Amino acid sequence: MADDAAMRNELTNLQERADQLADEVGPCYSPPLHSKDAGIRTLVMLDEQGEQLERVEDGMNHINKDMMEAEKSLKDVGKCCGLVCPCDKLKSGGQTWGNNQDGVVSSQPARVVDEREQMAISGGFIRRVTNDARENEMDENLEQVGSIIGNLRHMALDMGNEIDTQNRQIDRIMEMADSNKTRIDEANQRATKMLGSG
Repeated sequence: MADDAAMRNELTNLQERADQLADEVGPCYSPPLHSKDAGIRTLVMLDEQGEQLERVEDGMNHINKDMMEAEKSLKDVGKCCGLVCPCDKLKSGGQTWGNNQDGVVSSQPARVVDEREQMAISGGFIRRVTNDARENEMDENLEQVGSIIGNLRHMALDMGNEIDTQNRQIDRIMEMADSNKTRIDEANQRATKMLGSG
């Protein structure tokens, strides 16, 4: 009888512990879900930022075309006024404008595969003791958490790739801006010189 009471007491303790674990595992996927939502919002903002960078780069290209026309016009004005001087030649911005690295995709990005992803999970996330509904629920909850964390990992990789691409684009835009500024300054100096000598 003492053994039966001890066994029932032990079984009750195990049931209480199993209930406690089930309660702890149940809400454990709430923080990863919030992280997933934040990740999605971040990806959307990165996409919008990429579109803004595209518009800025298009604007820089438009300024470049306008500068080519202005430089040609200055050259023509200089010729017609007899002010041809080889020292007045403006620098071409060809090096800056000819290397649009993101214009054409030469290869598709390869997905980095973690070896752990390739291994199939056998037997679930938890070791079965009673093989009851609580263990099934815990296993399902942990499976959902694992799936969410896997999605977060892929989102992080996508974010990193997009940020790298945008950083390269920002570097290109800065080179274009510097080139445009130099060319505008040179064209202004040349025009001022022409007006002063005419």
